[in-house]
Amino acid sequence: MEDTRLWQKRRLYSLTLKAAMLLSAAITVGLVLFIIVYVVWNGAQHLSWELLTTSPSYLTGNIGILPDILNTLYMVITTLAVVLPIGIGAAIYLTEYANHPRLISWIEFTTETLSGIPSIIFGLVGMLAFAQMFGFGTSILAGALTLVMMNLPIIIRTTQESLKTVPNSYREGAFALGAGKSRVVFTVVLPKCVAGIVSGTILTIGRILGETAALLYTAGLAHVATGYFSAIFKSGATLTVSLYVYAKEQGEFQVAFAIATILLILTFIINQVAYQVTRLSRTKE
Repeated sequence: MEDTRLWQKRRLYSLTLKAAMLLSAAITVGLVLFIIVYVVWNGAQHLSWELLTTSPSYLTGNIGILPDILNTLYMVITTLAVVLPIGIGAAIYLTEYANHPRLISWIEFTTETLSGIPSIIFGLVGMLAFAQMFGFGTSILAGALTLVMMNLPIIIRTTQESLKTVPNSYREGAFALGAGKSRVVFTVVLPKCVAGIVSGTILTIGRILGETAALLYTAGLAHVATGYFSAIFKSGATLTVSLYVYAKEQGEFQVAFAIATILLILTFIINQVAYQVTRLSRTKE
């Protein structure tokens, strides 16, 4: 009798936990679907070719986001051009060259701390350091350098984990054939980590596309379309900053929802690319 009651209690406890987990999963999926449907429903109907390919004009009252799209592209290119060499180089040093455990743990602790700092603080530091101290002013370059600080932990961590997955037998075999340390790293180890580095790069692009607070302080709010080499030294609003300006400052919620729809589409594409890269790397292994 007591065994039956104990079994019933355990079964009730198991069913309760299962129901709670299913409810949590349903709430999570429901919230995601609600946000996607709500944004796309309100934004897709306001998307147009004119909106995507023209510049805003206060004289004619035209609203276009072409400069914002170009500024976002410039921001991504500039940030990746700086953060990838630094991040990958740091990860290679920590994994392949560093011999002092205390130094490695200190650098890793610093990196983890950097990833937990709120973006608004990065924006304040970027404004004081890059915009004022280094004289870049409010520009895409200042915003990109600020995003470099924010995204370094992602590149370092993903590259480190990729390097650690390469079997030591690969390194030992190369050393046995007479290859030097640098040759082993760059011709044997790194080619096996391309998928992981690409995944980290894609995640970084996603974070760049979604950042707003730090860029308000450093990149500015200008909507002017120019060439890359002249634009990076000028103020330029990205899509997320423009969304904030149109919704909060100008009350153009239709345009804001259209930009939000574009960002959702870009986020979906980035996530799919990251998933496919990860899946391809696992298949090759």
